[in-house]
Amino acid sequence: MSDIYVHGLEWTVKELFTYPNEFIYWSVQIVMYPYMTGLVAGAFVLSSLYHVFGQEDLKDMARFALVFSLALLPVATMPLLMHLQQPFRALNPMFTPHFTSAIAAFGIVFSTYGMIVLSEIWFVYRTYFVEQYLALQGKTGAANTLRRLVYAIFTLGAFDTSEAAVAKDHKAVKILAGVGIPVACFLHGYAGFIFGSVKANALWMSPLMPVIFIMSAVVSGIALCMVTYIVIMEFKKFQATLARGRGDESVQIIGGVETDVIRKASRYLLGFMVAAISLELLDLIFRGYTAMKSWDILRSVMYGKDFINIFVLQYGIGNLLPFFMLLIGRTTIRKTAIACLLVLFGVFMMRWNVVIGGQAFSLSFAGYMHYKLPIIPHNIETFKEGLFGALTVAVTPFVIFYVLNKFVPAMNYGTNGAKLSNN
Repeated sequence: MSDIYVHGLEWTVKELFTYPNEFIYWSVQIVMYPYMTGLVAGAFVLSSLYHVFGQEDLKDMARFALVFSLALLPVATMPLLMHLQQPFRALNPMFTPHFTSAIAAFGIVFSTYGMIVLSEIWFVYRTYFVEQYLALQGKTGAANTLRRLVYAIFTLGAFDTSEAAVAKDHKAVKILAGVGIPVACFLHGYAGFIFGSVKANALWMSPLMPVIFIMSAVVSGIALCMVTYIVIMEFKKFQATLARGRGDESVQIIGGVETDVIRKASRYLLGFMVAAISLELLDLIFRGYTAMKSWDILRSVMYGKDFINIFVLQYGIGNLLPFFMLLIGRTTIRKTAIACLLVLFGVFMMRWNVVIGGQAFSLSFAGYMHYKLPIIPHNIETFKEGLFGALTVAVTPFVIFYVLNKFVPAMNYGTNGAKLSNN
């Protein structure tokens, strides 16, 4: 019997009376799953603020957020693949999609959203693809030949860059962005639906769960785009300043991150934060007011076992502190970046408290289980379900974004400081 593998045995710590077949089955990867899908949805919503609602101040950040959303998209499924014991079966929902199951419906929603993002990026950058293809025609060398071939494929044979064609591109982008907002919200909202529809778990069963997930997703996506945009632009400004200092006059001075852009994005972030915090507090008050049979064990978890995680780390450090940092005082780049990092931490703790906290109490209502995060992996399972597995998921979008940015420049400046044309 000692050779029988039990998923969750290595990281589950039990306390008081629990059933022998109860373990923490959903580990940190299931925390990362709604976290990453939320970042995808939030980044797309930020890009749509310009394309749909005409917020001209966010034009540059909208382009960045759109490409960054594409970099995040394939990583949304990565935590599930790492968590599955039979990952090759993950393609079944994609080949046999239907709406009789929330998981199976993911195939339709994910595919639809992916096509919307790819189509929107193509219309935004189509003129750029044509310009790059034409600029590389007279150049020799294997690298230039390869890039010319890539851009020829990206154009899809549409080389018309007249004003009428570009106007049609703008119209298509606006339509796709408008359609993409509800699809992006549904992409993440269904993750909340999965938790909210689990009747056997008292902490998850709530009709507010999908809405809470969507609001916090938009908050986390905007915060990640803001802090990443700040870091990249400030780094490019530093590179350009060094090049000018060495006497390279061909490099233009980059102004860094415009405070007006960050201030405008911060206002939207504050608005979505108010909605997200209000919904979470409403759900908490509703549970206490109704006081169902499971309230005693839930209260012992929320106000006892997980008090630090919920009220100190999530609400205190992750919500209230960045909220007042963004609301009070003068807006500075450094303060905004720190506030965005705290917001990302707060949303992660919200996911942690929902996923791990929802498994903290036994179905006997007389015992508790604790998740001991594997730090140093000693086998493939403790790697996937531990710290290094979570870090792998967190780093992958930035690697994908780095590669994408070589062909689809998300920033408003190239590597030599030259300003790119906007579509």
